[in-house]
Amino acid sequence: MALPVAFFAVFFAWPVAAIVARGLRTDGRWHLGRIVDVVTQSDIRHVLWFTTWQALASTALTLLIALPGAYVFARFDFPGRQVLRAVVTVPFVLPTVVVGTAFLALVGRGGLLDELWGVRLDTTVWAILLAHVFFNYAVVVRTVGGLWGQLDPRQEEAARMLGASRFRAWRTVTLPALGPAVAAAALMVFLFTFTSFGVVQILGGPTFSTLEVEIYRQTSEIFDLSTAAVLTIVQFVAVGAILAVHAWTVRRRESALRLVDAGGTARRPRGAGQWALLAGVLATIAVLLLLPLAVLMQRSLGGSDFGYYRALTRDDDTFLVPPIEAIGNSLQYALAATAIAVVIGALAAAALARRDAGRLVRGFDALLMLPLGVSAVTVGFGFLIALDRPPLDLRSSWILVPLAQALVGAPFVVRTMLPVLRAVDARLREAAAVLGASPWRVWREVDLPLVRRALLVAAGFAFAVSLGEFGATVFIARPDNPTLPVAVARLLGRPGDLNYGQAMALSTILMAVCAVALLVLERLRTDRSGEF
Repeated sequence: MALPVAFFAVFFAWPVAAIVARGLRTDGRWHLGRIVDVVTQSDIRHVLWFTTWQALASTALTLLIALPGAYVFARFDFPGRQVLRAVVTVPFVLPTVVVGTAFLALVGRGGLLDELWGVRLDTTVWAILLAHVFFNYAVVVRTVGGLWGQLDPRQEEAARMLGASRFRAWRTVTLPALGPAVAAAALMVFLFTFTSFGVVQILGGPTFSTLEVEIYRQTSEIFDLSTAAVLTIVQFVAVGAILAVHAWTVRRRESALRLVDAGGTARRPRGAGQWALLAGVLATIAVLLLLPLAVLMQRSLGGSDFGYYRALTRDDDTFLVPPIEAIGNSLQYALAATAIAVVIGALAAAALARRDAGRLVRGFDALLMLPLGVSAVTVGFGFLIALDRPPLDLRSSWILVPLAQALVGAPFVVRTMLPVLRAVDARLREAAAVLGASPWRVWREVDLPLVRRALLVAAGFAFAVSLGEFGATVFIARPDNPTLPVAVARLLGRPGDLNYGQAMALSTILMAVCAVALLVLERLRTDRSGEF
């Protein structure tokens, strides 16, 4: 446990604390009154209100649209189900800048809807809300659908036989069991939308700004570290509260899982109603999830000559190198970040899975999720401030980018491996220890064979999310070594059709890499390979 604690202390807590201190401490004195001054400003109150409002609206809309999909994937067995389950997960691991780019191609100025019907949503909040549903659909499907598929349907059938209507049987039997999973999914969606950055930055324009976008603007454009520090504290407190409630719902969900039959419950749809529900879910996936990606691909082609893709190989003064080199940079960084995240996450999961783990160790579980909710912009800028002197002067080192990406990947490793490690029978470890095996040999010969598949899934998720990390990387990636998300954002920030087309081409390449990774993961996955 010492290594994970040290890693998060040095590369997460320290940079965040450094930038907060830089903003609120001058001449050796703390100016805490600055917090009140900032949050009472009218423009900041508007940012706080919009951040909260759009997160609540996005969460409600995501639950409304995704819960039928969770039921279909949990209860129905149909051709292509596993492939489609991987497809709906692709948006979740896509960089937010790519999601924003995809919806820009669909609903923005000159987008598909603009060309066909003159409809543009890029200046309204609806584009942001729909992009958030696109991004978080898989969170609800996997979190709620995973539990729904493990509920024994005979419990609800017994209630029907005792005279309950279909709705009453669902309300009194199934809904209480699903409650913790629905709450956990809603909290995670709220967390991701509350801290939304790339989507709002691209689609929101100057009118709409979340806390994350405002922190970026105050830090990189206005250079007001004091205001950025205050907003970081506000976001940190909000995220901490959300994660505390999420940890409580996860514990309730784990308790509920022990009460139900975990056997397979998926069956072929029966009756016109079930077939209509399946058709509706498939239509929703096609329109909401696949159409933006298809439009993104179509815009990247720029006709039939692949001109935008060819332009990626030319020298570009924005990056000092051809944009195509961002692909190799991203893959190298993501592989290094995956190795770090797997080591740190696996060690943390092993410590948390111990039956004798104390309350302090269990509390570290919630802290591991903080990098997903705390401003990545703050972390990235904090790297430049905190890691600037020996023995950790890393500002000019290539390892800085993988370290930032690993902070995002490690929580996914923990969440994927922890349920599997907790399911390992402790008596197997005890028997091996009695026979003289060392702790390392127990792990190698008992735990590893049982969790190998989950470890591969965890590594795949860490790779995908590291590949798409944008908030922190945008600060620390050098112009001559850009990552794919950074290259996309910089190209979108420049005028001209060629730059726009190259951004679409790079986004399509990144989408394809993520899709391949998810399809491989789906073949490796078992029903209990973690929460994602």
